[in-house]
Amino acid sequence: LTIYFFKVLYFCIKLTNTVCNLSLNKDNIDKDPIAQFKTWFNDALVAKLAYHDAMSLATVSAEGRPSGRIVLLRGVDDRGFVFYTNYNSRKSKELEANPHASLTFVWLGLERQVRIEGRVSRVSPEESDTYFKSRPRGSQIGALASSQSEVLVSRDELEVKFASVTAAYEGKEIPRPSHWGGYRVKPVRIEFWDNRANRLHDRIVFNDREGGWKIDRLAP
Repeated sequence: LTIYFFKVLYFCIKLTNTVCNLSLNKDNIDKDPIAQFKTWFNDALVAKLAYHDAMSLATVSAEGRPSGRIVLLRGVDDRGFVFYTNYNSRKSKELEANPHASLTFVWLGLERQVRIEGRVSRVSPEESDTYFKSRPRGSQIGALASSQSEVLVSRDELEVKFASVTAAYEGKEIPRPSHWGGYRVKPVRIEFWDNRANRLHDRIVFNDREGGWKIDRLAP
C-alpha cells in the first residue's frame, strides 16, 4: 500500500508539472537574465536537487584545446558568476591564456538547462579572503596542501602534506594562500532551455548588445 501511495503521488506531481509548466517565451521570461537565473536556481534549491549549484566549466587553452570539469557556483549577481580554485591549476592557466569560458547548469529533476558564455577575470583579493574564511578548516588546509593539477607519486604524498600543514597551523588562523582565489564569469550570452514534449523544447537566449540584452527564441 505504501509503495502504491508513493507511485500515485509521483504520477500526480509529474502530471501537475506537465499541466502547470507553461511554455517559456519572450513574454513571460524575466527581462533580466540574472534574475531569471536566480529564479530557476532557487527552484532547484527548493526541489532539493543534489548539487543544484554544480556547473560545467569549459575552458580553451592557448593552443585551442578545450577542456571541461565540474565546479561549484559560489556567488552570482549583476557582475557575473563566481567560482573559486587554485590559480596554478590547469583551468586557471587556460583562463589566464584565454579569458573566455562557458558554464552549463543542468537540473534533470526540473528538466531545465542554462548555458552561459562570458569573459573571465579574477575577483578582488578581498572577496577571495572573505570566501576563504567561510570555508571549513579542512578545506582551507587542503588549499595549502594540494598543488592542484600537479603529478603525485602517490596519495601518501598528499596525506603527508596535509598532516604537515595541519600541524603547522594548529591553534592558528589559516591564511588564504596567494595562489588560491576566485574567478568571475561576466556573461555576454545566457540561454535558458526547458524540456517540452515531442522534442519541441523551449530555448530563450539573451545576447549582450551594447549594455542591453537582446532576447530571442531558438529552434530546438
